[in-house]
Parts: sequence; C-alpha cells; structure tokens
Amino acid sequence: MGRLRDNWRVLLLVVFLLVSTFALFSPTLASEPANAAPGNATATGPTNLKFGLELSGGTRITAPLVGLTAENVQFNDDEPRVVEQNVAAELEGATSSDVTARLSANASTVEVTAENITEQEFRSALDASGYQYETVREGVTAATREEVVGVLNDKINEAGLSGGSAQQVTTATGQHFIRVEAPNRDTSEVQKLVSERGTVVVKAYYPVEQNGSTTYKSKIVLEREDFQDIGTAQETQSGPAVPVTVKESVAPEFQQTMVDTRVARPGGSRCEYDQNPNSTESCLLVVVDGEVVNSFGMAGRLAGSMQRGEWAKDPGFQLQTLSMSEAQQVAINLRAGALPAKLDLSGEDGGTTSYISSGQGASFKIDSLITGIIAVLAVSGVVFVRYSDVKVAAPMIVTALSEVVILLGFAAAIGYPLDLSVIAGFIAVIGTGVDDLIIIADEVMAEGEVSSRRVFQSRFRKAFWVIGAAAATTIIAMSPLAVLSLGDLQGFAIFTILGVLVGVLITRPAYGDILRALTTNDR
Repeated sequence: MGRLRDNWRVLLLVVFLLVSTFALFSPTLASEPANAAPGNATATGPTNLKFGLELSGGTRITAPLVGLTAENVQFNDDEPRVVEQNVAAELEGATSSDVTARLSANASTVEVTAENITEQEFRSALDASGYQYETVREGVTAATREEVVGVLNDKINEAGLSGGSAQQVTTATGQHFIRVEAPNRDTSEVQKLVSERGTVVVKAYYPVEQNGSTTYKSKIVLEREDFQDIGTAQETQSGPAVPVTVKESVAPEFQQTMVDTRVARPGGSRCEYDQNPNSTESCLLVVVDGEVVNSFGMAGRLAGSMQRGEWAKDPGFQLQTLSMSEAQQVAINLRAGALPAKLDLSGEDGGTTSYISSGQGASFKIDSLITGIIAVLAVSGVVFVRYSDVKVAAPMIVTALSEVVILLGFAAAIGYPLDLSVIAGFIAVIGTGVDDLIIIADEVMAEGEVSSRRVFQSRFRKAFWVIGAAAATTIIAMSPLAVLSLGDLQGFAIFTILGVLVGVLITRPAYGDILRALTTNDR
C-alpha cells in the first residue's frame, strides 16, 4: 500500500493512458460526439481520430462579407424597422431586407449588405433620411458575422455536408473573414451553397382589371417565419416538392388571400407563368433571392378546401419546384434561414478558395506520420547520446510519447479535427517535453549519484520550479493565439498549451517517480 501511495503519479499517468487508448479505439465513440468541435471530418480507419480538411481533402473558402456599416447613428427616436425602411428607400437596388439597424445604448449602427452600393451612396442615403452618423466603414458588425456563421452551419448541416463547418477568422491586421470548410466536397458544390443569401418567399401572382385592361400584380404571402414545419425535398406525383405546414396564426390570412387573388378558384387554377406571364391564371411563385425558381397553380381539391374555410384547420401544402436540386435548395434555405450578408467570393479583398483532393490529403497524412516518426527518432538518438544510460533515457522517451497519446485521445474524445497545424503542435510538444525531462535528469544527476529519496526530492523540486516557470511562459505566449480566431494558428496554440499542461501536471511528475525508483536504493 505504501508503494502505491509513493508512486501515485505513475498510476495517474497509466490511468490517463488507458482512458486515451479507450477514446482512440473504442467503437462506442466511433460516432460523432454531440460536442464535437467544428470542422471535423468523419472518422475513418482503426481509430476514432477525425481529420480536418488538409488531411482528408475537400474545399476551404475564406471570404469577407459584403457590406458597409455606419457607426454611432442617431435614430431620432425612430424604431430600427423604420430606419431600415427609410434608408432602403433612398438606395437604388436595395430593399429593407438589405438594411439592418441595431439600436444600442453605446453605439447604434446601420448596415447595408446589398451589392454594388458605394460608400458615397450609403452616406447620401443616410443624409437624405435625416440620420446623423459618425463614420462609415467597409464590413459588417460582429453581430452580423455571428449570425452568418450560425446560418451557414445550419445550411451545411441541412445539406448533409458531413464534417463541414463555418467560423469567423480574424487576421493579425484586424480583418474579419468567414471560413467555410467542407471535407471531401468539391469547390462548385460548396460555392453554390454559400454564394447565395437564400431568402425564400412565396408570392401570389394574379391578374387585376384596371381601366379596361388586365395587368398583373404580385405580393408576398409567405415568408420563412410563417412556416411551422418544413419537410425534406421529395418526389411527388406532381414533381419535386417540399411539404410545408403554415403556422395556425398565419393560415387564415393566407387562406383568404388565396381566395381573394383567385389562386384558390373553383376547380383550381392552372398556372402558365413560364410560358406567358401576361396571360395566365393566378399562380403561386417560389422566389429565391429575388429570382422565380418555380410557379404553380392550385389543385381543385385544395382550392375547394380553402374556399370552404377548411384548409386553415390543417394548413399543409407542397412547394413545387422544377428539379430535385431546386427542391433541396429551397428546403435548406427555409430551414436554415437567409444569410444577413453575402460572402464576397471575388477574391479582391483577400478572400481565397482552395481545394485539396482526397489523394493529396492522404499524402499529407502519410507525410505527417513520417515527420512525427523522424522527430521521435531524432529526439531518442540525442537523449541516448547525451546520457548513455538506459535507466535514464528510456523512461524519458516513453514519457514524452505518452503525452502524444494523451493528446490524441483528447482529440478523439471531443472530435477535434487533426490538421497540419495540430500535427505541428504535437511535434512542438515532443520537443518541449523532452527539454523539460532533460532538465529534470540533469538536475538530479548533476552532482553524482543520488544517495537517498530526500536528496532526489530536493533536486527534483529545483528542476520542477524551472520547468514550471517555462510552462507558464509558454501558456501566456500561446493564449492569445488560442483565444483569437486566427485560423490554423488556433489549433497549434490549443494543443501546445494542452501538451504543456499535461506535461506539468501528469507526465513530468510521473517521470520523476520513475527516475527516483530507478536511481535510488531508498524506494
């Protein structure tokens, strides 16, 4: 019992190694954890490790958001919605959905996210609307960037892009970008998903008699927030469609509008909008980002239900499209929501699009493994040359490698994707870990043989103070990189810090116990 108490640090290391091994190889963790980190690819191979874009292949898009922001705007007691409408009215080519006003006690802002709006046009619109402001700058607010990331992640999940993710990235110069990663996906597929804002509305298109002639009008009858349930795209007898259910609070008004516009006419309506929009019966139009993707009439049975006022009690119908891909896109946009701002994919403002093939990713994976093996062999060779004593050097190598196993187990447990930056962090951990172990060995063996446990503990404590101070310095230096969204540097910093903590709290003390047991007679 006394020996177990004296060597509890070694037992703690063994426990961590067993837990890490379980996380790496247990089939119960093979499925993706609920708290998996963003950007992970599907686990493949004998382990539960997940690999990021660089090691699995896929597409990465890094782009800024289109927009201009006016800061410290005086709203003149107007509600934000009124401000949006007033500013949009002064901008050609923009609607109120392209303008976002945020009222704050500290700094109220107005954003315009429509394309091709110049800074001067935005300033003129604010002046014409009577709103004073302090500055106008390129870009959008932090709240809009967060909303874009949330919507993009929803779109990625709805589209079934396993392992895909969206996140904010901030450069060292303070520029803000949105990074979208989709392992094992080609560039065109990802660009199609993120390039459009995805605003979906349903419009009634109907004829109106004016001055003896027939003209056509359209008005929005359903928006995303009007739907209670949105099904998945599916093939129906009438073609590709998305089953939807309208909210009970909206259904009576929508039903009456269908009757008033004669979309729900006796016997149903036949839409010929595609053939001749100026000579057709009333239609429903599915409009995505201002473009009509499909038009359709209404079956007689459904129209009769609306005329009798029965449909509102069970308000479901189908949004029909021309192709299955359009139906899938409509379903994704309705469920995920519209982007408050578009990504600028032109590349003119520092954005990039890169594609790594699966073969290239596999090659990177092999190269990373070879690099890790070379690092271990190089460190092992230096240690054995330095000490020429297996009792000192062998535990040192084993202890250093145990840190890597623990970190790999941690990555597997939380589903963190391994990429080249994380691999670099592992190599850095091996190097700094062995450095600390050499400090311990040198301090303990510097004054000759260790005569007793008391002498060993005295020398070990001196060494531990040195490596503790070095660890604190490393953590402080890496913390900004781990906290800030600086892309690949974040993964490197996170695992370097984790490696230092594992070393100071678990492996260095365990190595001390092992070295004491091998070099002293007083065990």
